[in-house]
Amino acid sequence: MKQITLIISLLFIGCLLSAQTSVKIAVLKYPGGGDWYANPTSLPNLIAFCNENLHTNIDPEPATVDAGSPEIFNYPLVHMTGHGNIVFTAQDIKNLREYLTGGGFIHISDNYGLDEFLRREMKRIFPESDFVELPFDHPIYHQQYDFNNGLPKIHEHDNKPAQGFGIFYQDRLVCFYDYECDLGDGWEDPAVHHDSQATRTKALQMGANIVQYAFMQ
Repeated sequence: MKQITLIISLLFIGCLLSAQTSVKIAVLKYPGGGDWYANPTSLPNLIAFCNENLHTNIDPEPATVDAGSPEIFNYPLVHMTGHGNIVFTAQDIKNLREYLTGGGFIHISDNYGLDEFLRREMKRIFPESDFVELPFDHPIYHQQYDFNNGLPKIHEHDNKPAQGFGIFYQDRLVCFYDYECDLGDGWEDPAVHHDSQATRTKALQMGANIVQYAFMQ
């Protein structure tokens, strides 16, 4: 575990310090029948926004990585979304836990219908931990952009407020989960959901905060 942590840390530091080396982030591919591939324009748009406004050097083409693949250790941040079922294999569980406890970070965006399955599967990865709602003063809401009331409401699902949940490992936030918010939809091309520019900007700004927090924590 110490060796894995060191490798990940060196990869992250090298990507941050080298102006000529771009870092890649990835979409998580998972089994179970859920549409992990939803929102295909989301991450490319978020990456472009971060590169322009945070001056990051993220590869404009996100990768796709299987939950059980050792390739996941190449990415400081993985993004997960979808509407349906998730059933991680034993290898997925082992791999994701090693990745997250070793320095990796996952952002999960409920595209509607993910919550029940996500909570069940994340409990398998971290049986000792539960999702906790992050207070509005948590640093993830106050990176480049300030969100004094927490997550912006991007899409209406069940007439509930947007909530940001986290899982902590040894006091480090390893997973951020946006619920009743749908940040991923807000990052999509304007023609997909016809969101206003103001709504898309809020979604992209909050996404940039997540990226900045994951890279710098």
